[in-house]
Amino acid sequence: MAAPKMAAKMAAALPDPVLLRVLALLPLRDRLRAARVCRRWRRLVQDRVLWADVDLSPHKLSSKTLWQLVRHRLGDSLRTLRVRGALLAGGRQRLLSPALLAALAQRCPRLSRLCLAEADLRPLPYESFPASLTALELSRCEIPAAWFCGSAARALPRLQHLVVRKVPAFSNQHLLNVSSRCRLKTLTLSGTYRVTDAGIQSAAPRLEELERLVLRHCVVTDSALHFIGRHMKRLRFLEISSAESLTNAGLACLAALEGLETLHLDHCNKFSPEAIAALCRALPRLRNLKLDGADFGDEAMGKIQASLPSGSFSHTP
Repeated sequence: MAAPKMAAKMAAALPDPVLLRVLALLPLRDRLRAARVCRRWRRLVQDRVLWADVDLSPHKLSSKTLWQLVRHRLGDSLRTLRVRGALLAGGRQRLLSPALLAALAQRCPRLSRLCLAEADLRPLPYESFPASLTALELSRCEIPAAWFCGSAARALPRLQHLVVRKVPAFSNQHLLNVSSRCRLKTLTLSGTYRVTDAGIQSAAPRLEELERLVLRHCVVTDSALHFIGRHMKRLRFLEISSAESLTNAGLACLAALEGLETLHLDHCNKFSPEAIAALCRALPRLRNLKLDGADFGDEAMGKIQASLPSGSFSHTP
């Protein structure tokens, strides 16, 4: 019994800032349980600092539980919210509704980042999401065909960062819609096999302010790289992976991205070492080059490294 008493005394002696840091490390469920320890801990659990970044994704939530959190816990200190639905578990109950999103927008006017995973979003109008959002992440979600088509005044006017992972319905039309209505600075598309060269061609002129672009498992060829190099002049970070149809001709199109600082490519045996070295020499600000699937031999790798004298070069066979 002495050890628990000693631990309790030590915890009681800690100043509030230290205890807040400890509570911030706890999972949400444990944090809420800690509020039952004493009045002091209850006061600390309610501190705004602990409710700025809320991760609900480890928990299986019902719509009722989420409503209670919105009404009684989440407030104007909330900046980031992560939620996981039950789409992959076969759950029929929908976690989100227009009414809940409206309550979230009212209670949390400073919410800027919303991360949704495994959620069925088909019944939700795009314009029902909080207008305060600057970042939206969708992972393994279902979305309707008409998404990103809300009125310009209501449909996420501040959105600058979009991440779409393994959302099979996301198409060229979705990409065109969101690029037409939002001034995106970062865009990640992963496992969106409906995004093709035609989608990149249509959206690229509207993505001229883009600074970071990640394309993984998208059906793109040299044509897409042509339009990326032609229109996305502000890119500083570019990753293209699992695009097996790219060639040296497409790679050369990226030489127009003079502000590019980081480049990550895979299936690099499709490119010649000479083409990679030429691209590095054409990009004056390139500082980080990562090549996956590169098996050129030591001499070729040395030439690539020599073309990037002040940068970092890594590769995997």
